[in-house]
Amino acid sequence: MTKPESSRKSRRPVRTGVLPVEDAPADVLVLKPSAKRFYGHGVPGVHPEELGGRLIVIEGADGSGRSTQIARLVDWLEATGHATSQVGLKRSNLIRDELDEAKHKNTLSHTTISLFYATDFADQLDNVILPGLRAGYIVLADRYIYTLMARDIVRGIDRPWLRNLYGMALVPDAVFHLQVSPENLIERNFAKDFMLDYWESGMDLGLSRDMFESFIEYQKRIVATLGELQREYGFQTIDGDRPVDDVQAELRAGVEKVLKGG
Repeated sequence: MTKPESSRKSRRPVRTGVLPVEDAPADVLVLKPSAKRFYGHGVPGVHPEELGGRLIVIEGADGSGRSTQIARLVDWLEATGHATSQVGLKRSNLIRDELDEAKHKNTLSHTTISLFYATDFADQLDNVILPGLRAGYIVLADRYIYTLMARDIVRGIDRPWLRNLYGMALVPDAVFHLQVSPENLIERNFAKDFMLDYWESGMDLGLSRDMFESFIEYQKRIVATLGELQREYGFQTIDGDRPVDDVQAELRAGVEKVLKGG
C-alpha cells in the first residue's frame, strides 16, 4: 500500500522479533465510518467526517512495555491487511532536537517545556496523524496528550489552561493505559538502560535527593493524576505487570472491537 505523502517520517517502534499471539492472522476487517471530534477548538480547516481511519493510543511510563506492544500490534494489523502509521513524544523533526537540548540544559520553566511538547504534538497531528486518518490508516500513538497533561499537572500547571492548549487534539477511538508498578518500572528501566531518567524520576521537582525514592514518588503521582484524567476522558487501564502475551491479547481484543465499530 502507498502511505500518505508527508515531508516528515514517523519513526516505527523497534521490532522485537516475537511472534504474534496465536500466530494465525484474523480475517481482514473493513473499517466502517467512525465519528470523529476534537476535544476543543480543533485544527482550522479540518473536517472530522473526512477522517476515516482509527486513532489508537497506548499510554504508560517508560518501561511499561509500550514499544513492544505497539510493534506486535503493527505486525498483527499489517498481517491482516491494515496500513498503519505511528507517532509518539518527541518525534517531530520540527522541534525534537531543540526540545532535547532544552531538557538537557534544564534552564526553562515548566510552562515553556510544556509549550515545547505541545508544539511537538501539534506538528505530528498536522503532518502524520490527520493525513494518516484521511487515508484510512490505523494510527498508533505511543503516548498522547494524557501523559503530557499528567506531567504538567504534577508540576503545577493550571488544568484549565492545559485543556485549552490541547483543545486541538483529536479524540482517539481508543486509549489503553499500561499501568505498571513503580518497582517493576525501576527493574525494567535498569534492565534496559542500566539507569533511571532524570525527568522520569521527577528529579526537577525536588521530591528527594535519592533518585530511586524520587522515581517511586513521582511515578505514584503520575499514576494518580492519570487516574483522574481517566475519569475525565474515559480510557481503559490494562495491568502491565502481567506477561507480554497476556497484555497483547487484551490489547488486540480492544483494538478489534474498535475496528468492528464497537
